[in-house]
Amino acid sequence: MSQLSRDVFVAPELALAGDDLPPGLSTRTWGPVSATLIMGREDAVLVDALLTTAQATALAGWIQARGRNLTTVYVTHGHGDHFFGLPVILDRFPRAKAVALPGAIEVMREQLVPPVSAYYDAILPGQIPGRRTLPGPLAAGPITLDGHALIPVELGHTDTAASTCLHVPSLGLVVAGDAVYNSTHVFTGESDASARRQWRAALDVIASLSPRTVIAGHKPPGADDSPRHIELTRRYLDDFDRLQAAVPGAAALYEAMLSRYPAWASPGTLWGSIRAQAAGT
Repeated sequence: MSQLSRDVFVAPELALAGDDLPPGLSTRTWGPVSATLIMGREDAVLVDALLTTAQATALAGWIQARGRNLTTVYVTHGHGDHFFGLPVILDRFPRAKAVALPGAIEVMREQLVPPVSAYYDAILPGQIPGRRTLPGPLAAGPITLDGHALIPVELGHTDTAASTCLHVPSLGLVVAGDAVYNSTHVFTGESDASARRQWRAALDVIASLSPRTVIAGHKPPGADDSPRHIELTRRYLDDFDRLQAAVPGAAALYEAMLSRYPAWASPGTLWGSIRAQAAGT
């Protein structure tokens, strides 16, 4: 049994079209997105496939440069920025199979139809693959790579419903999807206070796996992959709940959170979260 290794590709922030700008900023961005390659001696498994054609094309080239046979693409959850790039990856690696857990696939289906699909096309015109591919349901049991188990773990609601992570015990690794954020403003637009309690329970599940490495779905290029980001994500959720109850209005909440996390990437994600929650009330 050969030893596994891992590497992380990070697509940097993307400028978005549209005029719903955060206070004080001239551009709104989509946060940096990560994809993780878990490698055996000859084969490899990719976790998540990014958002745009350009991102996925760069990711495919990066995978090819590592000289492995890509057998599987595992998608952690249903947001489009983690699976819209699948057609590009599968065209480059036609023998690879894309898979996800059934609950996550149901969330993905919602991303493929209006109004959600129209939203992506409006903010990233011409940048998302025109052909959108769903993964197939993962058969029972873990993914196997060179005799090692890569174990999908159901987490419930994090930044969207039916989220999962991938646990690789032999590496002490959790590829956390969007259950964990790393130095990037957290998308809370699909989570009310009740759902954020479920999110904290998901963080407890990840912590219970005692990982040495936690790869967040959103992280700046070059950021570390310490398990401390589990608790930093929890603290962000706690601060958001506390300040949402304490300050009046969207702009005040935005400024209050920004003052707590001034160096975190993608303040537009914070603004979009606050706006989405206001629209849903």
